[in-house]
Amino acid sequence: MEFMSNVNSGLDENKPSLFELISETQLRDLLEPSARYILATITERHPRYLIHILNSYDEVYALVMLLVERHYLKSWGGSFTENFYGMKRERVLAVNNLKRASLAAPDLLRDATKLRKNDIWKSLFMVVGVPYLKRKLDDAYEIHAGGAAASLFGSSYRQRDRLRENATLREKLIYYIKIVFRKIYPIINAAYYISMLGFNLAYLFDKSHYHTPFHFLIKLRMRRLNEADHRAHDLASSRSRHPGLPPLSMSSLLNPIFLSRILLPKILDSLKLLLPTSIFFLKFLEWWHASDFARQLSAKTNAAIELPPPKQGPVPPSEKDVKNLPKGVKVVSLPEDSKCCPICKEEITNPTASQTGYVFCYPCVFKWIGEGGEGEGRCPVTGVKLLNGAEGLRRLMV
Repeated sequence: MEFMSNVNSGLDENKPSLFELISETQLRDLLEPSARYILATITERHPRYLIHILNSYDEVYALVMLLVERHYLKSWGGSFTENFYGMKRERVLAVNNLKRASLAAPDLLRDATKLRKNDIWKSLFMVVGVPYLKRKLDDAYEIHAGGAAASLFGSSYRQRDRLRENATLREKLIYYIKIVFRKIYPIINAAYYISMLGFNLAYLFDKSHYHTPFHFLIKLRMRRLNEADHRAHDLASSRSRHPGLPPLSMSSLLNPIFLSRILLPKILDSLKLLLPTSIFFLKFLEWWHASDFARQLSAKTNAAIELPPPKQGPVPPSEKDVKNLPKGVKVVSLPEDSKCCPICKEEITNPTASQTGYVFCYPCVFKWIGEGGEGEGRCPVTGVKLLNGAEGLRRLMV
């Protein structure tokens, strides 16, 4: 494995290994479900504001990634995750062996192979558009063509979409499209993964400049960032500073030029630091919850905390307080045996607690608190008004 990861590394230092490219692809594939999980968690607390975004998550995520990837492709010549791994995209020239040129004139070679505007839009479609279409096709196959649900529920799941006798032309067209899609999509999906495997193997053994069929179609290959790329990026960053911009203030934050050319690129560039920081933080939380140290520290902390005594609930009223209760309100005295119901004085059956903490038989307290009862919605022992009447009662499992 160590040998395979360094194939051709001595011949072309700027060519990334296949394992670097696979790691970059896996990281890119993890961004979408991770962002979806975070958004779903936040939406549970603030559904009023975020539920519409979550319902259209695929479209919102594609638009956000379109903005992010366009910035990195223009600034660094590679996508966000490619730049995280120190890689870029470059055009394949007619002369493939340019080792001497890369050593003698790296800046000229970079200008000759850097992405043009057309290449950036092709790369955006490959990085953002293809994964979006793939997710939509996978979802459509699961929903309309069966997928895992058909394997679970059998052929009856597919029969729910049977064509009715008096179907319109549009319904017939949709029905036959589903049949064709159900038959042909698994073949297309298998061909997609087989072609990916074939290009990966060809790239691994230096038989191809491209590690995926999409790179082959747009004629772009992956390379490592070098010193010339960093010099060109620093030079472009210095040129983008406009001397006519106002100084930093609250009013300048609303300046469109300041937002688009200064603030927004800074925010997008900071994502390179945010990603490894987030990975470290998540790994730290994973270690914390799985380690014995966290459990021991939690046990010691809980042992050191002195729990306060429980709050004293409402007590039965005295004779003087009974006279001050509203007219018509009755209270009962507590029995000597705590196992007996204060209302019927018999052993408690189907125990039910009121909001004041006293326990009664469910039929007794329900009749007492309900409409037309003697208690008029008050506790039989304390005379305290109970919220929601009989709905505030809680049945106890003994």
